[in-house]
Amino acid sequence: MVSSDRKTVLVVHPGAEMFGSDRMLLESAIGLVETGARVVVALPHRGLLDTALRAAGAEVVIVPMLVLRKMLLTPRGLPRLFRDTFRGLGAAWRLLGRIRPDAVYVSTIIVPQWPALARLRGARTVSHLHEAEGSGARIVNALLYLPHLASHLTIANSRFTLDTVARTLPALARRSTVILNGVHAPADPAPARPELDGPLRIVYVGRLSARKGPDLAVEAAALLAARGHDARVTLVGAVFEGYEWYEQQLHEQAAATGVDVEFAGFQTEVWPFVSASDVLVVPSRSDESFGNTVVEGVLAERPVIASDSSGLREGAADYRTVQLVRPDDAEAIAAALDRVREEWPALIAELPAAREAADRRHAPAVYRAAVAAAVLGD
Repeated sequence: MVSSDRKTVLVVHPGAEMFGSDRMLLESAIGLVETGARVVVALPHRGLLDTALRAAGAEVVIVPMLVLRKMLLTPRGLPRLFRDTFRGLGAAWRLLGRIRPDAVYVSTIIVPQWPALARLRGARTVSHLHEAEGSGARIVNALLYLPHLASHLTIANSRFTLDTVARTLPALARRSTVILNGVHAPADPAPARPELDGPLRIVYVGRLSARKGPDLAVEAAALLAARGHDARVTLVGAVFEGYEWYEQQLHEQAAATGVDVEFAGFQTEVWPFVSASDVLVVPSRSDESFGNTVVEGVLAERPVIASDSSGLREGAADYRTVQLVRPDDAEAIAAALDRVREEWPALIAELPAAREAADRRHAPAVYRAAVAAAVLGD
């Protein structure tokens, strides 16, 4: 028999894939389920996340919702923007009335209608901020953050995110707290090669997009080859729908430079690809709110090269196995790859200690408990 004081939490998320914020949403939902609450997750469509949520004990409902994407802010996207706005308002209001949640957890800033509607329905409302572009236009950032003033509390996934919010919308920052992402570690990471025989094996994990910079990894590998050092690149990830042209550019770049590039596509399990690599590259051109992929590389006991910017610095922490380089600079990445080759024995000796420190800092159990306490007001 279910206790009459069992709480109901409605979780709202803008997608059903299994990239960074999707994985964090799954961890948050697991943490809420572990408290004994009834957890209902609203998604705009089915997908891998939907399956994982149901396996974790959450209920999943598919509802129309406004999800702010750049394509909606173009002349071609305006009709869909207006349609999704009005459909999303009605669907959200009806769902809130049917479920009558005690708390509503809004994951990411790109589902802007939910905080105010949940507040009007009398639910405790918490927004989780995964997005921060310190270099972005202040007015644009303010418009994105503004709807979340309706939440009782906001969670920032890094100090960088919180600082960006504070510069943009101080009132929102004053009701915010930082909870660092929980990042799973492979149970038994494969050891790095004792010697770098043959090509240097470089892996990139993430969206295939210009802002993420996988083309810089390919260009850096080409620069190494020009210096007489062979390198092979594996790209683990896929493009957003509508951006297939960028993946085609990557294929053309690989063909033109002669670099051996494997396009592995999206993978729910990235560890085998990281284990098969020597070094993980995180070459983002734009701000990242946090460096999940940097932490994953450390946890997998691989050296990491990342852009020296934004939340990537927080992900890198003070791990001696991570090199930070100038953003948008393939030559800087190539120089860092050269250092990996030159310092390999000393570098791999540092990997276990770095993994242990990252595991303590980003334990998923700690993250789950902290998010659940914030959402439920405990």
